[in-house]
Amino acid sequence: MSLRGRAGVLTVARRLLAYGCVSMAALSLVACVETPKPPVGPSPLPSPPVPETDPQPVPTPPPSEPLASRPSQSLSALPGWGETDPFIALEAVRGACAYRQGRQYARACDALKTQAFEQPEEIKQWLEARFRVERIEGEGLLTAYFVPEYPATTTPSREFSQPVRTKPADLVLVDGAQMTPPQPAGKRFAARRAGELYVPYYTRAEIEAQPVTGQAYYMRPEDYFFMQIQGSGYLTLEDGTRFMAAYAADNGLPFVGIAKTLTERGLMKKEQTSGEAIRQWLADNRGPVAQEVMNQNPRYAFFSMDMTKMEPLGAAAIPLPAGAAIAIDPSFHPYGDLYWVDADAGSLSGAFPAYRRLVAALDTGGAIRGKIRADLYMGHGDRAGREAGRVKHKLRLWRIVPAE
Repeated sequence: MSLRGRAGVLTVARRLLAYGCVSMAALSLVACVETPKPPVGPSPLPSPPVPETDPQPVPTPPPSEPLASRPSQSLSALPGWGETDPFIALEAVRGACAYRQGRQYARACDALKTQAFEQPEEIKQWLEARFRVERIEGEGLLTAYFVPEYPATTTPSREFSQPVRTKPADLVLVDGAQMTPPQPAGKRFAARRAGELYVPYYTRAEIEAQPVTGQAYYMRPEDYFFMQIQGSGYLTLEDGTRFMAAYAADNGLPFVGIAKTLTERGLMKKEQTSGEAIRQWLADNRGPVAQEVMNQNPRYAFFSMDMTKMEPLGAAAIPLPAGAAIAIDPSFHPYGDLYWVDADAGSLSGAFPAYRRLVAALDTGGAIRGKIRADLYMGHGDRAGREAGRVKHKLRLWRIVPAE
């Protein structure tokens, strides 16, 4: 879930994360706001402050113009490059540079170590001089995810009835050839022993029917369900203790979005299935009714409690810069690469009209599949969660490559 089962830690670890990023296909992030920025040096930039309010409507941008089909072009040819926030772009580059010394971007990363910028335009000029862009043909989907913050307790109650489950001792990963029924050899699958056989691990409904043993923390069921989608979360206990519940494993079953279940049953309208709306429905119907709907998603994530780690990591094991990192399908895109996302035509109520920015591929997720598919990491907390829940946009991608 890496930050969503992402292969990494958070997959936030999308790992999510085994889930991921799903994943929010019904859930999503913070639009770029152009605000004055201070001079920047080579040290990491702090995230600009954003008011804790819902985003206000902004004018719909003009449709993007496709780039000519040439091998590579200047960044200045990208749709929305002139209006993008260069500080977000710089954070994306720093994220890419943190992965294996920048790999293909090593020369630019070395130059960045001693580079200081006085004005935003200097950043854009520096980027334009060191990078080129290549169009990835086709259109796909952009969603978004975040790291939630939730209250938790050390004792169960009617409201806080959901135990935070850690990785079970009987959950193992085996080669597909060892599974019953057989799965593709060479791939590893979550399984359990049934006599002499390895069979698929339990479903969500089966796991929830099992008793909890030992020390446990308890959450609201709807909070826990969404934390599983996101891959990790910050928990705050009654005495103020705050720590991270990080993705540890999942049951390996496919992710099924419950938005479809809710709309097919006439419980919600399709255009109203944002993350925040679904969570509210689950809260309003807490108990057997909501649990039966959640059970339609058989995938289940388990967590480890980390009292020291407060920074979410993606599947690439790199801290995720809010607004400048995406989860991708690693079978199509390498970790650490830079991309330009151009996404518009959002289908959820209250969505920002467009997302156009430079991002680093640092995460993956169970629902992130395909060449033109990305999940934008929004950060953590309620504000990021509200925005993440509204991102479901048509996506176009460009790969950023070294100019040399």
